[in-house]
Amino acid sequence: MSDAAQPEIVDLCIVGAGPAGCASAISASASGLSAVVVDKATFPREKCCGDGLTAGALRVLEELGFDPSTVPSWKVVNDVVVSGPSGKAVTYQLPAGAGQYAAVARRVELDHELVNLARSSGADIREATSVKAVSPAEDHILVDLDDGSKVAARYVIAADGMWSTVRKSLGLTAANYRGDWHAFRQYFTNVNPDATNGLYVWFEPDITPGYVWSFPLGDGSANVGFGIQRDKGIAIQEMKTLWPDLLQRPHIAAVLGPDATPEGPHRAWPIPARLGKLELTGPRTLFVGDAATATDPMTGEGIGQALETGIEAVRAIVAGGTEMDVRKRYERDLKRSMVKDHALARTLSSLLGNNTIANAAVALTGVTDWTRRNFARWLFEDYPRAVLGTPRRWNRKMFSKPGAYRN
Repeated sequence: MSDAAQPEIVDLCIVGAGPAGCASAISASASGLSAVVVDKATFPREKCCGDGLTAGALRVLEELGFDPSTVPSWKVVNDVVVSGPSGKAVTYQLPAGAGQYAAVARRVELDHELVNLARSSGADIREATSVKAVSPAEDHILVDLDDGSKVAARYVIAADGMWSTVRKSLGLTAANYRGDWHAFRQYFTNVNPDATNGLYVWFEPDITPGYVWSFPLGDGSANVGFGIQRDKGIAIQEMKTLWPDLLQRPHIAAVLGPDATPEGPHRAWPIPARLGKLELTGPRTLFVGDAATATDPMTGEGIGQALETGIEAVRAIVAGGTEMDVRKRYERDLKRSMVKDHALARTLSSLLGNNTIANAAVALTGVTDWTRRNFARWLFEDYPRAVLGTPRRWNRKMFSKPGAYRN
């Protein structure tokens, strides 16, 4: 057998170079593990997303050594305006002068810089490279790539999204699964100052518990979109028709302004948000990010969850033991933390589907400065959703941590 036919031997083969895959790659390099990262795309590449970054995501990015100044569209958010189905709006202010608790950045830029960071950390990044199949063996897993090469890894970290090729190759896909939410977004330029500085969320009575958003970007544009739950009764094809109607509603149009101009076509994408309901591991494989269906089921935010699962996967591998030790450790760690947070978020999301409850929630959280500030911090995952129900995570500073990038 020729040398060309021999597989390359590494510790990890990471499939997917989005936030989850890059977080795994950076963590692997820091732990002394060799990692090959493959992605079918060539970066920079467009990615459908709301572009929002929570406090939790920002802290992880800072820990990974990510530099926000490399992202031209990076916009720190201080004010969040939420409108209930009745139209009553409340402005929530995040803590000032204590770092960043929320930000917005175009994914095309954010992901590109994460790939650059992963590459500079020592990971072998291979763009425009797809996985054809994975084949588990006793002490490794063989990854066949579309360029004819093979990688033999101790473990695969599958960060290849909702339609995970790795999950499909292992026979672990869920029949007829098309996501739990569906989102729709479009970039707008020439928006009003309100839209270039503030972050807006509208709970429209006909789409709750879904919502419409306008997220400001540092380049003066705004990411505007809406998300719906698939069981809401709105057909996916109807979203295209609903979109212009939403944009023309007076309270939304007033924020965007009369000169708001679409930067390009609208985009739509499914959101997987059922962490704990699909397998988190397979033979010598750990699923992370959207491949683990880890998106927050209440807000649809998935960047923070992608980063966290990517890091947790590497931690489970570094801790060592048998293959089953690694798999059980990863599953246990996620179930002890994120799965409980998602269960609470799923329940709250269901409640917000009742317009009376949604109106009451906006009214109650807007009563005082304290309630407004702390609701904003909870909404942007400054602390875990279900922290009050998980005593092991209690500590003196759990409600008073500074934001990211204080310096």
